[in-house]
Amino acid sequence: MKAAIFHTAGAPLEIETIALGNPGHNEVLVEVAATGLCHTDLHFMQGHLPLQAPAILGHETAGIVRVVGAGVSYVKPGDHVIGCLSAFCGCCHMCLSGNPSICEDQLAINRSEEEPPRLQQKDTKVQQFMNLSAFADHMLVHEHALAKIDPAMPLDKAALIGCGVTTGVGAVMRTAQVEVGSSVVVIGCGAVGLNAVQGARLAGALNIIAVDINVGRLEMARNFGATHVINSSLDDAVEQVMQITAGKGVEYAFEAVGHPDLARNGFMMLRKNGLLVLIGLMSADTEVSLPFHQFIAQRKVMGCDMGSNRFRSDMQVMVQFYLDGRLNLDDMLTGRLPLSQINDGFAAMQRGEGLRTIIDFSLS
Repeated sequence: MKAAIFHTAGAPLEIETIALGNPGHNEVLVEVAATGLCHTDLHFMQGHLPLQAPAILGHETAGIVRVVGAGVSYVKPGDHVIGCLSAFCGCCHMCLSGNPSICEDQLAINRSEEEPPRLQQKDTKVQQFMNLSAFADHMLVHEHALAKIDPAMPLDKAALIGCGVTTGVGAVMRTAQVEVGSSVVVIGCGAVGLNAVQGARLAGALNIIAVDINVGRLEMARNFGATHVINSSLDDAVEQVMQITAGKGVEYAFEAVGHPDLARNGFMMLRKNGLLVLIGLMSADTEVSLPFHQFIAQRKVMGCDMGSNRFRSDMQVMVQFYLDGRLNLDDMLTGRLPLSQINDGFAAMQRGEGLRTIIDFSLS
């Protein structure tokens, strides 16, 4: 099969042929329809986060089940599915307590060292990325890395749900559990941030404040549900948020960029007893400095892994939201490319162009 291979940090992905194994116990072969280009992939491509090579990136994806291995009971050939990087073992404490997105034993769904690898190039094992490796026309995955969805859902839009939508909307509705009538600020209006904005709208937030330095993204934020926008290149965002909230601050702040200074700003925007959720990825050695006196009034900070999703049920909810017209994915999808042009898509991402580009495998 054809795949975009990561060989070394800082180098473009290479379109090459690899061998895919046969579905083993609890494994599923999926024909990939579409995979989104995500900043998380770019972090690994640029070496900001470590990754063993060779590997196939790609984790925001949807497709159709073609073959199932022994023991698979959840899906059958022909089912439409979304891939989710927060695959789960189903047996650990976190899975059994309703927190599968932070499963403590994801390694349990991998093949053992004694088994042949799922992905191979000549005699070299190719690393599977985040349990998926979706920059390829097919995936061989554990059934716990898939969510079955309504076939009425367009697969190009369904792909977006697998990461950006689930992370942004989930951060609001699952991680923070934003209450009706709350005030919310979202810092960073990329795909994840805009999904946090529309998550706040879905949750019934009263004031939804979007912060960015890109005028175009701020206009998009209004389309996704923002009631106020702040261009932080022109105005002090903390002061503006305090003005909008009559000096009290917001109940919930979401940092969707991954920068310690912006995390600090989000913390300073909080109302007493407010919560800051850190969505954006930062390097492993990054530290965030926060003033202690702000904690005295019970302000809180927490991380967020994939929107704290319960993806087999949450994906179906997101699909129904879209089919009912309540979740805006049409404006989120701003470009589509064949696999052969994947590096052009990441170059455009670095220039800040568009929101979400997908690799559309019908074009390859």
